[in-house]
Amino acid sequence: MNKGLGGVRAVGAVSVAAILAASLSACGGKSLEDKGGSASASGGSKGSLVIGSAGFTESEVLAQLYAKLLSNAGYSTSVKTVQNRELYEPALEKGQIDVVPEYAATLAEFLNQKVNGASARPVASPDVTSTVAALTKLATPRGLKVLPAGQAVDQNAFAVSQSFATQHHLKTLSDLGKSGVKVKLAAGDECPDRPYCEPGLKKTYGIDVTGIDPKGVGTPQSKQAVKDGTDQLVLTTTTDATLDQFGLVLLTDDKHLQNADYVLPVVNAAHAGSAGVADALDKLTKVLTTADLTQLDKQVDADREKPSDVADAYLKSKGLLSS
Repeated sequence: MNKGLGGVRAVGAVSVAAILAASLSACGGKSLEDKGGSASASGGSKGSLVIGSAGFTESEVLAQLYAKLLSNAGYSTSVKTVQNRELYEPALEKGQIDVVPEYAATLAEFLNQKVNGASARPVASPDVTSTVAALTKLATPRGLKVLPAGQAVDQNAFAVSQSFATQHHLKTLSDLGKSGVKVKLAAGDECPDRPYCEPGLKKTYGIDVTGIDPKGVGTPQSKQAVKDGTDQLVLTTTTDATLDQFGLVLLTDDKHLQNADYVLPVVNAAHAGSAGVADALDKLTKVLTTADLTQLDKQVDADREKPSDVADAYLKSKGLLSS
């Protein structure tokens, strides 16, 4: 997964602008009828929209949810995968992509550094209201419109084995700090330098981290290491869909170490800033929960279902599709 800058799925800079231009040429709204765009419920009378996906499971599912809702509302839609934010965010500004599912804190810091430089003072925080406000302030001058966030959040999170949690009476990260138990942490190799990771665990929770096992963030290898007892704690995300397969449970971030990475749509204001688009997407925002998102991810990653089928079934289960 590749959620982005400052989060657990950090993106490296890539020099493939020419590839982006080629892949997105003729993909702006009005040309979609010739590019296999999905037929809308009313024959595309409201126009056509390109929904961007960042290529990891959760982004693919969210893009399909957005596309189906917008199609149901009368737009012709197409999903375009662009692998990282360094590419799809400029495309969104240019209107080559019209709508993307985003994460409030991660996008806020991405734009913050883009506008103010790599050493810019952070604008995101654990508070969703202030984080979305900061994001909106940065996004609006760039021709982007930030739509409201809902309940679903995909934040960095820490998990232990169920047996370890039971043995030490752990439900929260505070419990782990108070226990005084020493832990080895399976995470990315950047963890010692990231404030949300080893430094934050020590400073905010008083957790005795004895070392970092650089097996990656939420990888099967890192989770297996905790299952086997080689490590005691693993850095993953709140929507990790395979924790139960490894007998792991999340510890609650009860002191709010992590930033407010709530899911929200961001649109090109000129192409997709209408009330019709906002109203269609808000139907999902109002019902989608973190637990829902985790289950949707699991259906794709563990059950091998197609993101489009998973999205369709979920929307119908919530009564959000007309057929």
